[in-house]
Amino acid sequence: MRYLELNSEVLQKKDGFFQLERDREAVREFEAEVAGRLRTFRTPVERMRALVAEGYYENFLERYSEEAIAELSGLAYGYGFEFQSFMAISKFYKDYALKSDDKKHYLERYEDRVLAVALHLAQGDVEKARAYVRAMMEGRYQPATPTFLNAGRARRGELVSCFLLELDDSLNSIGFNLNTAMQLSKIGGGVALNLSKLRGRGEPIKGIEHAAKGVVPVMKLLEDAFNYADQMGQRKGAGAVYLNIFHWDVEEFLDTKKINADEKSRIQTLSLGLIVPSKFFELAQAGREFYVFGPYSVYKAFGQHLDDMDLDRMYEQLVTHPEVRKRPLEARQMLMRIAQTQFESGYPYIVYRSNANAANPLKGIGQIKMSNLCTEIFQLQSTSVIGDYGQPDLIGYDICCNLGSLNIASVMERKNLQESVHTAMDALTAVSDLFRIPNAPGVQRANEDFHSVGLGAMNLHGYLAKNHIPYESEEARDFVRTFFMALNYHSLERSMLIARQKGRTFAQFEKSDYANGVYFERYEHTDYRPRTQVVRKLFEGIAIPTPDDWSRLKAEVMQHGLYHSYRLALAPTQSISYLQNATPSVMPVVEPIETRTYGNATTYYPMPYLSAETLWFYKSAYAMDMYKLIDLVAEMQQHVDQGISTVLYVTSQTSTRELARLYIYAWKKGLKSLYYTRTKNLSVEECLACAV
Repeated sequence: MRYLELNSEVLQKKDGFFQLERDREAVREFEAEVAGRLRTFRTPVERMRALVAEGYYENFLERYSEEAIAELSGLAYGYGFEFQSFMAISKFYKDYALKSDDKKHYLERYEDRVLAVALHLAQGDVEKARAYVRAMMEGRYQPATPTFLNAGRARRGELVSCFLLELDDSLNSIGFNLNTAMQLSKIGGGVALNLSKLRGRGEPIKGIEHAAKGVVPVMKLLEDAFNYADQMGQRKGAGAVYLNIFHWDVEEFLDTKKINADEKSRIQTLSLGLIVPSKFFELAQAGREFYVFGPYSVYKAFGQHLDDMDLDRMYEQLVTHPEVRKRPLEARQMLMRIAQTQFESGYPYIVYRSNANAANPLKGIGQIKMSNLCTEIFQLQSTSVIGDYGQPDLIGYDICCNLGSLNIASVMERKNLQESVHTAMDALTAVSDLFRIPNAPGVQRANEDFHSVGLGAMNLHGYLAKNHIPYESEEARDFVRTFFMALNYHSLERSMLIARQKGRTFAQFEKSDYANGVYFERYEHTDYRPRTQVVRKLFEGIAIPTPDDWSRLKAEVMQHGLYHSYRLALAPTQSISYLQNATPSVMPVVEPIETRTYGNATTYYPMPYLSAETLWFYKSAYAMDMYKLIDLVAEMQQHVDQGISTVLYVTSQTSTRELARLYIYAWKKGLKSLYYTRTKNLSVEECLACAV
């Protein structure tokens, strides 16, 4: 295939630099192939009639006039869109474009997919559909893969594909959540489950000592379930399991990822995450031992589950209580063990639970307990109690990840940050309002009550490089401090306006830090406008919220409420970043030309805005100071009500002790999680479940 040859020639330097023009030639070659397989129509309306009649599209003609469809199609095509890389065009037509049932013909160009998404999300509102088309065609907002792929199709998957579930300590709950996880996996969902309430290995069942088998057998059941429910073989099921570090089985939990683990206990495909309260880090810093506890004995002694406790406050009581089963481990040795396991496997993820709850604006309503497969989701959760057959169930709150991202470069260069955030919030709200998954009742209930969304951002490294700003610099920190403050402001502003329009807030809004005004106090007393001349220039022409603006917004939110309980979450974008000609999420890139292998084909993706001048600003993440990376994330995190998927990049020269120091530094800087640890000699698959 000629386009693959051309794409590979990008790496063959000419006059000392990459042949980037070869990538553009590869795009044109691929376009020629697409043209030969594209089904064409005389007019947009004729096309819509045919694809609706043939069962490819939902019946847009019921909600929109033919004139509106023609106008919106003309708007999309009027931008003269061109794919900016071979990776982008091949990714779009391979994974996103609607195809005929026999797969021989393409039924959509990029503009047609944007139109279908906009029509679906707008639900008959032409003005909103127009705003969605503009935001997507201008590259300012990109829905996550589940939405961008499925919206508008008559035979489609769900618009969200990432979920969080919590198990209670009963066989009923294990069976219920196993089934729920399979139901969600069947529709393309990635599922994270919190196992921290399960009794530890050797604890009693109905008074019989040593009867409980612990968490590892449940992990094996879940791994088999995800392997079985694999979207009809098109895509592997994806799951993650989380465990509290004070749980009795924590050592066995970590050992499942050892290279030399016994096959009976080895976990190959599940992702692992540790829930770590601040108390553990305090003990590690002091060089003290820490105790792991039998969760069932804690529940018997206190009438409360270990994982529902504030362990920063309750830890010493658990240690001294005579009826609580416990054993000591060395805290610093555990840090080393975690670091070693990460070097071997990339896991476990780390959730800084105390940090997450300290910053939780809904702490008066409920606790944040865990995160998702990509560690950016932090929402309150409550456990469902599953009764025996014929008995009622008490359904709690589980979580779905409803995601989309702004392209920082496009938003900044078009000078319309407020409009972009408002449009993105409207699009995410539409997904939330349309969401229906009856086979996951806890997820359904939480969505109906809380309308949580996760607006993120991508192309940070690309935007900084384009403007000749080093990723590790003070100017970079200055930029994100202002940008994410403004993102926070405008997302709150739009949520308030939606609540006012609908006459409805999220459930128990009156118990939140938004209702009492506490959330806004730091913004009233701190000016987050740019401090450096370089960043001031970038924001010229963009209205930046001032402390006075925050005071006005505070009064409006206290009066009208908010529609969304949670608004912001920075996921590890990948596929949609290619479409947007963007660097993934807010993380640094590994190399100026990325190499991706799909099946037998290797594709090369030059970073956006790459030139001889910007090359020096695409410093590899592996060559960066991870402390400065954490500093940059910390500047963003203070403005993001959920989390930021944060990857650590280390080399074979990095010691386990140094990696452990990074864990502690991230905790002290207020991060809520750490995602993978990547090393140069370790290849870990991208998070497929978030697929954003």
